[in-house]
Formats: sequence, C-alpha cells, structure tokens
Amino acid sequence: MNDASARPSPRALGAIIALIALALDQGSKLWLIFVYGIEARQPVALAPFFDVVMAWNPGISYSLFRADSDAGRYTLLAMQLAATSFLCLWLWRTPSRIAAIGLGLLIGSALGNAYDRFAYGAVADFFHFHVGNFSWYVFNIADVGIVAGVAVLLYDSFFVVETSKQDARSQR
Repeated sequence: MNDASARPSPRALGAIIALIALALDQGSKLWLIFVYGIEARQPVALAPFFDVVMAWNPGISYSLFRADSDAGRYTLLAMQLAATSFLCLWLWRTPSRIAAIGLGLLIGSALGNAYDRFAYGAVADFFHFHVGNFSWYVFNIADVGIVAGVAVLLYDSFFVVETSKQDARSQR
C-alpha cells in the first residue's frame, strides 16, 4: 500500500475537519455557559487586551441583520443551512485536500453557529480583544474557524492551482 492510499480522500478529510471544528466550537460554548458560568463571572481578563465575556448575537457578523423575531431567526437559520449545503456540495466535488480543509472549517463552524441560533435564538460569543478605547467585536471559536477556512480557500485559489490539478488527475 503506498502512502497516498493511506491518506483520507479530500471528502473524508473535509468531513473530519468539519466534525473537529463543530466539536471545538460547541464544546467551548457548553463549557463556558453551563460549567464555568461565564455570565456570572464576566468579564474575565486574560490579558490587558483580551477578555472572556458573554454576548448573545441575534444577527450575523458584527450583529448585522439582527433577527429579534422568530421569523427573522428562522430566515437567518435557513440562509445558514443553504450556504452550508452549498459548501457541502463543493466539498463533495473538490479534488483538493487544501480546499477540503478550508471547506471543512467553514462547514463545521457554520453548523456550530447555526445550532446556537436554533437552540438559543442567538449565537453565543465570548472572546473580546480591545486596546485602549478601541474594541474589536466579540467572537467565538466558530468565527475563528470561518476566518481560517476562508483564508485556506484563498490560499488554495491563489497559490495551489497546480497541486489541485495534479490531485484531480491522480484520483481518476
């Protein structure tokens, strides 16, 4: 058995990464909310520029498109699930292991935030960077996964074109 056949396919790799991203996101949220009790202890200063707080985001990034009603919440949830379905289809078809990693990060992270929206009506955010009077938005592990996933896909798009073509040829 050669080394290439021992590696998981891009689909399997993406699915594994998605499960890891989802588990890390949901595990951190469950622990911070229900075990540590962050709402009663906030803010927890970990550094002069970094706190752990509890913030519920009823919208998407930077609280855009706030969904304060059930109809709005379910509309955002439907949009998240549609986008995640598209990403799953992309993962199913990609021959690139690097793209599969980025897609897995996006899928698992999107599912983590979608679960929050479904279960709690808003997304749980915790991590807050700030310097002096400048405050960056509050985010969670899923948000980190989304940014990392996009960065990996951009890297794959701009720098790994030939490798992706070679991977596609070797799978035929």
